[in-house]
Amino acid sequence: MATGQAAPAVATAGVAADEAAASAGAKAEVTAEVTAEVTAEVTARWRTTAAATGPADRAGVERAVRAAYRAAGLAEPADIKWFGSPLAAAEAALELRAAGASTVRETVRTLPWEAVRRQAVERTGAVGWPPLWALTGGELGPVTNALADRIRAALLDRLAPDPAVGDVPPGDAGLARERRTAARLALLDAVRGQHDAPWFAAFEAAGVLGAPGADGAGIAALAEVARTTGWWWPYADTVLISERPTALHRDEAGRLDRADGPALEYSDGFALHAWRGMPVPAEFLAGLGTVTVERIRTEENAELRRVLLEHYGYERYLADSGAEPMHRDETGVLWRIQLPDDEPVVMVEVVNSTAEPDGTFRTYWLRVPPDTRTARAGVAWTFGTTEAEYHPQRET
Repeated sequence: MATGQAAPAVATAGVAADEAAASAGAKAEVTAEVTAEVTAEVTARWRTTAAATGPADRAGVERAVRAAYRAAGLAEPADIKWFGSPLAAAEAALELRAAGASTVRETVRTLPWEAVRRQAVERTGAVGWPPLWALTGGELGPVTNALADRIRAALLDRLAPDPAVGDVPPGDAGLARERRTAARLALLDAVRGQHDAPWFAAFEAAGVLGAPGADGAGIAALAEVARTTGWWWPYADTVLISERPTALHRDEAGRLDRADGPALEYSDGFALHAWRGMPVPAEFLAGLGTVTVERIRTEENAELRRVLLEHYGYERYLADSGAEPMHRDETGVLWRIQLPDDEPVVMVEVVNSTAEPDGTFRTYWLRVPPDTRTARAGVAWTFGTTEAEYHPQRET
């Protein structure tokens, strides 16, 4: 009887285990949904922060800077100086370094950063951290880091032009190299403020932004600084802080892009000019409105020539330059634009077989690899296949 009576208990325990597992699975699904929603909201907020422009909340930033120093076990800075751009702040950093100032970046930023990152990985687990990072820092990093790298490169060139590129007298080359090294070191002292958004998004989503302890408090203070200001330089007694830009113009891919002025601009005049991500001189953009075929042909810089060509328009250039087709078949017409000291621009002209509402048929110009030899091969390439394999049942 004892054995017979035990069976229902075992069965009941099995049912309870199944119910518990189902309940745990349902809770996990709900938790995953909530986590995804929270992560998306956190990432969106920090994306906005990374691209924000306009004046900082100076009083709030200064409070947060002092809190970061206290959390790091340092005395509060005696002097906090503001600048209109990271260029002006970096110039001041060079002067401080020359006068013997010591950076405290490692204590204020690096050490608490490393500690909180470890906490984030421990909290989310080895399996949970990679997908969380992909949805936060991984989302924001490519565009934000590219912008920060562009700023850093521009600062370095403004502070100390590369002697290997510019016209530097032989006797001054050594001094130019020393200044460039000093400029690099000064830029390494910087904390990137709003451009550290990818990491702050990951820390917040992981629930460690402002975690208990000095490291958590330090990261929370750094995040508060980043919410309303740009790059800053922490030294033992002095902090140098740059305002955010006053204007930021980017294309759909997140690249700096503006044809009629600076793509990135600060209140003191420091600015970056770019066309679809490529750095260009300010005076170059000023002449885009009067570009001619001859101007395109005679531009010696291959990258700038491509900018001119894109702005002028491939179709217009083909018509105005007297270009002739390389090949023609039932799929379209293959055109080739030969450019000096650069690979040729090859395009296939195709006509949409579906009529527009007004009865006309729209023409498209598709850029294809420079080694394309037939229109059919060019059209096939746009569909990710070869000329031999391209057999559409119906042209669209």
